[in-house]
Amino acid sequence: MPPRNESEGNSPSSSSSMKRSESESSFVSVPEDGPVKDYRDYRVRKSSLIATVNWTHVFGVYLPTLFLVGIGVLFAQLVHQVVTDLSSKVEHKASPGEIDFSIETITAVILGVREIFSTLLSAFIVAPLQSGEGGILSPQVKTTALVLVVIGWIVMNDNPTYMLSFSTFKAPDSWKVSHAEIIQMMRNQKCFTDDSIKFMERLLERSGTGQSTAWPPGIVQCLEPGKETDRSVEASRKEAETVIFDIVESALKKAKVHPKEVDVLVINCSLFSPTPSLCAMVISKFGMRQDIQSFNLSGMGCGASLISVGLAKDMLQRRKLKGGKALVVSTEIITPNLYHGNERGFLLQNTLFRCGGAAIVLSNSWMDGRRAWYKLLHTVRVQSNSEEAYNCVYEAEDDDHHRGVRLSKEIVKVAGKCMEKNMTTIGPYVLPLSEQIKVVIMLAVRFMIKMTGKVLKSCGLEKVAAKLPNKKHYVPDFKRGIDHFCIHAGGRAVIDGIEKNMKLELFHTEPSRMALLNYGNTSSSSIWYEMEYIQETQKTNPLKKGHRIMQVAFGSGFKCTSGVWLKL
Repeated sequence: MPPRNESEGNSPSSSSSMKRSESESSFVSVPEDGPVKDYRDYRVRKSSLIATVNWTHVFGVYLPTLFLVGIGVLFAQLVHQVVTDLSSKVEHKASPGEIDFSIETITAVILGVREIFSTLLSAFIVAPLQSGEGGILSPQVKTTALVLVVIGWIVMNDNPTYMLSFSTFKAPDSWKVSHAEIIQMMRNQKCFTDDSIKFMERLLERSGTGQSTAWPPGIVQCLEPGKETDRSVEASRKEAETVIFDIVESALKKAKVHPKEVDVLVINCSLFSPTPSLCAMVISKFGMRQDIQSFNLSGMGCGASLISVGLAKDMLQRRKLKGGKALVVSTEIITPNLYHGNERGFLLQNTLFRCGGAAIVLSNSWMDGRRAWYKLLHTVRVQSNSEEAYNCVYEAEDDDHHRGVRLSKEIVKVAGKCMEKNMTTIGPYVLPLSEQIKVVIMLAVRFMIKMTGKVLKSCGLEKVAAKLPNKKHYVPDFKRGIDHFCIHAGGRAVIDGIEKNMKLELFHTEPSRMALLNYGNTSSSSIWYEMEYIQETQKTNPLKKGHRIMQVAFGSGFKCTSGVWLKL
């Protein structure tokens, strides 16, 4: 996913290999405390990461292969047992201790093996468990069979979720516009005041988006003389078909999966939910099975992709015995959602959001583990329940009855609290023990200081209690358990804030900044453009087998979702 236009002048340092697109804004700054670091500067002792290893996942990758090898060993042991038992009964010319592979010997062995399996079937697997002379299997065969049963039980209970492939939408050149063309499109709507146009110009300059991002043809066509913006349902469907059909076909082709093999289909699109649904549109186009389980999610904002992945995972877990495949599609349709009013709380959506989409193919069949790209380790979703959080991203009409999405000034504070809860939940699964101990110690210190203050106040020593230190919460270093970060490209301020609070290096936020620069805020699909950048383009922190990638996204409501993938 290389940038479309390179600009050497925008590079934060001469040593950085991050490619740049032409942009009027410089959104990466050199840290004040030293030069830009790369992944080699951040070392973590392997012993510190032992506590983060999920050994079920580790062994689960190789258990299917061991299971097949074990079946081969079991069959070989049966053949050896039959050959040993019959060697004295079959006439052959071999020397003592050797076997003559004659027709008589092979025939006797085949008949002997068939007799064993027939006896096992007729005895309902009771005879093999008999001890002494009543049993028909040797102790070695019984031991191998027992090991295979244990391995099979572990494989069935692990029930992993693999990602076979994913694909993102690459808009045609006719969809791409510059900042100047975006402002011209706004002027051509003939509904915005001069103050609103200037406000949107300032937003674009500071947005971190590049000069070649995608808008739908129904809106872009207003740049042509004599044509007006088409925000009809038909134009919206056309955008949805162009984006979704392209990424679904590409993802299935990469995964080598036929459409009729898909058991579960989940599509999330927050603001466009037509009838028939987008799921019905995909099922009809690709001729999927009539018994497919399909789900169409709407109104869940930019954090819906990982929610869709979690839903697909839960549905696949109901297919433990034979396994299944799921297709997840994440997109946002821009055509019907251009705001035509002049309230500043609504205008941000006109300058930040762009066309985009991603399709992901998942499987819980253990036979797919060897060809999968990634393995899903954890997903966490935190939903805020306060009135403030509920209203910070709100679809409504302004005073002039123009529909749009209003973004509250409290969104940064709400997102910070929601993300803190999410990281607290997922932390024990991904952080090394050394970081978890620091968190526990700081919590204990804060509790002791709080209790000491209460005791001093009850004794009338308020002045002494006021002098007690106020210890801040310890922010664990997630870089010790996570190798790559895909932070939702909701805007430059969002990325800057998370980079500062989580103490990430520039190469950790590079995928998010480049996705924002090259594609803009593509809503729920932005984290997949970032993962694609990590997988195919990034040089400052190259992806390797065994690396763990964390995706973090935010959605209306307000919610924060996160997921961790293991590179296979």
